[in-house]
Amino acid sequence: MRIKFQIDLEYDLNMVVYMLRGERWEHRAKRMSLPLDIVETVHNATDSELPKAVELLRREVQNTYKSLEPYMESTKSAFQNSWDEIIADFSDLIEEKTSTWFYDEYICNITNYNPGLSNWNGNVIGRWWKENAYLQRRITAHEILLAHYFSIHRNNYKESGLSDKQIWALAEISSFALTGLDADIRKFWIWDTSEYYTDHNYPELVELQNALKEPFINRRSFDEYIEKGIKLVKQMYNPQ
Repeated sequence: MRIKFQIDLEYDLNMVVYMLRGERWEHRAKRMSLPLDIVETVHNATDSELPKAVELLRREVQNTYKSLEPYMESTKSAFQNSWDEIIADFSDLIEEKTSTWFYDEYICNITNYNPGLSNWNGNVIGRWWKENAYLQRRITAHEILLAHYFSIHRNNYKESGLSDKQIWALAEISSFALTGLDADIRKFWIWDTSEYYTDHNYPELVELQNALKEPFINRRSFDEYIEKGIKLVKQMYNPQ
């Protein structure tokens, strides 16, 4: 598996619209440094009003990107170089620890508005430019592994009966575990001492995350861990 870093304004814009239209939009808007009137216009727009609101937002994003372009370009190169140092070992190790990769390449879009973005069974993620080239590794890996977990589940556990949100919960927790509890993987960010941290943005997952710690540590295979997660998530996390 390879990883390619690029800049895609439209991807960043579309993700901002998605975030501002969804749950926790006020919390997410605070870190975006967007004018409040634009934020509220996008959030409150009816379906018919949305295209005009998005154009208003697009002009703001274009102006910001124009001023930040040299810094984002520099970050893109630095992130790429950092991952080029480890990608072969990382790719082989994750395949050994989990499953065959379902994509030969992952695209990481350098963003300005969201610290980390992933998708639910795809090969495109997002990471913002506002981090050190080495310190970014763990969260970038987290987003890749989240997408990878979805691919495993979509392809190998089609009959699990889980909702998308339940799969997402297990994907997030799995990424925390792989990046924080597995010593073989932690070597790629040896400076990170947070391990299996629970002071993240998803307090609703902490109880399930704690319940899945020992099953991860004592797993005989990743499939065993997934199957344990399927049982526990049905008991402990049933969002509407």
